[in-house]
Amino acid sequence: MARDVVSPPELAQLIEATGFSPAVRAGDFLFLTGATGGDSEGVMPPDITRQVQNALGKALLIIDAAKGNADSIVEVTSYHIGLKYHFDQVNDVMRDMLGVPLPAWTAVEVADLRRPGALIELRIVAHLPTPKPARK
Repeated sequence: MARDVVSPPELAQLIEATGFSPAVRAGDFLFLTGATGGDSEGVMPPDITRQVQNALGKALLIIDAAKGNADSIVEVTSYHIGLKYHFDQVNDVMRDMLGVPLPAWTAVEVADLRRPGALIELRIVAHLPTPKPARK
């Protein structure tokens, strides 16, 4: 059985470069590949606020392609370099972009991330129920 990959056209170059699936649907759930904060040109901004905005923006683009929105996000795991120094800024962006109450969220300090300059990576799970056919 083939994977049910969600792949918005805006991320085609990224997909070609990495080979990663932006997201895979499994039943009513969408599992997104970890998103770091590089911008659309692939440049990693130095500040955490911009990185979180970029990472969440990519995630929301993918969820939108799967016919969901910010309210579809049920779980976030954030991996941080320097968590105790920037958690408040991350929390502010999450609240601004996702609304409150926030989805279930676990924040983890890590030693390093794959992308040079990345201070955060987000792993997101969204719930996107399959519409039920109308009853006759």
